[in-house]
Amino acid sequence: MDLPSPVHGPRWMGAVLFLGVQLLALWPVAAVEVHTSREVEAVNGTNVRLKCTFSSSSPVGQRLTVTWNFRPQGLNSAESVFYYYEEPYPPTNGRFKERVTWDGNIGRNDVSIIVWNLNPSDNGTFTCQVKNPPDVDGTIGEIQLRVVQQVHFSEIHILLLAIGSACALMIIVVTVVAVCRHYRNRRQEKSTETVETELTEKETLKSTEEKASVPLED
Repeated sequence: MDLPSPVHGPRWMGAVLFLGVQLLALWPVAAVEVHTSREVEAVNGTNVRLKCTFSSSSPVGQRLTVTWNFRPQGLNSAESVFYYYEEPYPPTNGRFKERVTWDGNIGRNDVSIIVWNLNPSDNGTFTCQVKNPPDVDGTIGEIQLRVVQQVHFSEIHILLLAIGSACALMIIVVTVVAVCRHYRNRRQEKSTETVETELTEKETLKSTEEKASVPLED
């Protein structure tokens, strides 16, 4: 009597399940990408705009949230700076109370803020996190803020200053040359007019003398 062949159903189901897990692992996960300026330098006592934009694979919905935090220089603990959910929620306590305002535009994927009246204690790292369900994972933008007494000129600033100075000098030189030529032409015209006037007067005087020297007939 022949024995029944073994059932391979569970083995096939395991293979299919394993393949499905591998495909899910390879499938791109929906995530929010946050873009910020890596480093920002601002003068003590002034205001600074911390720019933060994002991109999402899902349309921007009403459940979008924006969280700004701050980590002081040399410390690991973070504190809340700003929160957005359907509308801006400025901080009600802490060092940033009445010093942070919303300057973003959700329709343009802009979630920037402005920090007012900077002081040295604002040195540190600001983080910007955006969640746009179902896109809730993704990068967290960081901005390293440095509050200084005066702005340090970078090589680009120096180059732009040099180019601007050279252009201004060229404009001044061209203007001076044009003015000098204008006055020189005016002097030449006046000189020519003077010579012509003198010649005309001499010819008139000579004609008058000739008429006077002709003897009258008896």
